[in-house]
Amino acid sequence: MTDHEQPLIAHLIELRNRLLKSVLVVLVLFLGMFYFANDLYLILVKPLSVLLPNTGNMIATGVASPFLVPFKLTLVLAVLLAVPFLLHQVWSFISPGLYQHEKKFGIPLLVSSVVLFYTGIAFAYFVVLPLAFGFFTAAGPEGISFMPDISNILDFILKIFFAFGIAFEIPIATFLMVLSGMTTVAALTEKRPYIFVGCFVVGMLVTPPDVISQTILAVPMWLLFEAGVLASRMIKRPQEDGEEEIQES
Repeated sequence: MTDHEQPLIAHLIELRNRLLKSVLVVLVLFLGMFYFANDLYLILVKPLSVLLPNTGNMIATGVASPFLVPFKLTLVLAVLLAVPFLLHQVWSFISPGLYQHEKKFGIPLLVSSVVLFYTGIAFAYFVVLPLAFGFFTAAGPEGISFMPDISNILDFILKIFFAFGIAFEIPIATFLMVLSGMTTVAALTEKRPYIFVGCFVVGMLVTPPDVISQTILAVPMWLLFEAGVLASRMIKRPQEDGEEEIQES
């Protein structure tokens, strides 16, 4: 076996071990929460159930839906709760190959991305879903019984969660674009009006068709973009650091 093949095999073994650890953590979380799967689903749909007549007039159109829907929710929740550990495994695998100035931003970016993603989900649950479900339950004509399917409800809520979770990652994306040299702070500042309009376009496409829901996504996206631009001003290029060291010497 050549010296070139040995490191490759070692990396593959390390990758396998980290994947197994990640799957094991997700499995442990899933098994720990599966007993409470039905209770977790009731908590998830509470923004809708409080608006329905007789406190929760929902139906299951599939034969296996009463079992599969809580099962799916528990699995997704296990993955979401394991995100910090999963990102730590990814960072531990790729960090040895990074430069020192890249490692300096690694941990803060990972922590910030996790916090922002969870914040986006919490914002969607406590702010967006009550407004969206209130709009849907009041928008139908009289005489129509509103009885949503539990599977469709779960799919809708998960889409909203991931949409807002990803939208709240805008500061991280902005920072990484500037750090990688894809753009500059000056260029982003010049394009600010277009980005402002783009935030409302994304809000229109992602949220329910009412002005309030679109605004409560677009405005945070705009503010998070500004936060990303502000954080990007702290970036110093490696050559700039080298010039400073030469001047000090």
